[in-house]
Amino acid sequence: MKVIDKTNKSFEDIKHIDENGVEFWYARELMPILQYSNWQNFEKIIDKAKISCENSGISVFEHFIDVNKLSKRANNAEVEIKDYELTRYACYLIAQNGDSRKKVIALAQTYFAVQTRKQEITEKEYSMLTEDEKRLYQRNLTRKGNYSLNQTAKKAGVKNFDKFHNAGYKGLYNGETADDIAKRKGLRYREDILDNMGSDELIANLFRISQTEQKLKKIIYKLKKKPIKLIII
Repeated sequence: MKVIDKTNKSFEDIKHIDENGVEFWYARELMPILQYSNWQNFEKIIDKAKISCENSGISVFEHFIDVNKLSKRANNAEVEIKDYELTRYACYLIAQNGDSRKKVIALAQTYFAVQTRKQEITEKEYSMLTEDEKRLYQRNLTRKGNYSLNQTAKKAGVKNFDKFHNAGYKGLYNGETADDIAKRKGLRYREDILDNMGSDELIANLFRISQTEQKLKKIIYKLKKKPIKLIII
């Protein structure tokens, strides 16, 4: 429990808020908390996270923003170094692509994912649940999330919902469709794959659902803002 509290506090400590009230994290500050000491190695993880972002159909440039900083060397000379401003989603993808053997990576996955959708219980209450209770809780959230996503997708003009949802699964599961995932899990025909996931996997899917819905809402908003051309016959 102490480790979780300390890690969460560290993630909060390095969080920044821009002039529009949007939260973000710097990659250079996130790196040591995730127990990486070498920038080149950490940037490889960032590159993998970018690919995951792109595979999900989400703009990499909106979540991984290139920035340059001045850094002082031992002789007080200043050199320009590369950094990134990361959204919560970008941080989550980095944690997803990090070294799974590190306990802090699993904690990061939960921290950056659990807070992406308003929770009905506090983090402290959630941490006290058993794995089965967490799984049921997250399953309920994914059920609500999918319903909301389907409503938004319908408004956006989506017709083939099987194809639409499979595109989301492919982005999260390295090209696997819902049927592929079901076969891998050894499920019977028509068994729901979401009913056969642990809490961590459900959190990842909840995040996928949330991000997809946000993207669709942006598309709907842009379509509404387009000027209507009147054709006079």
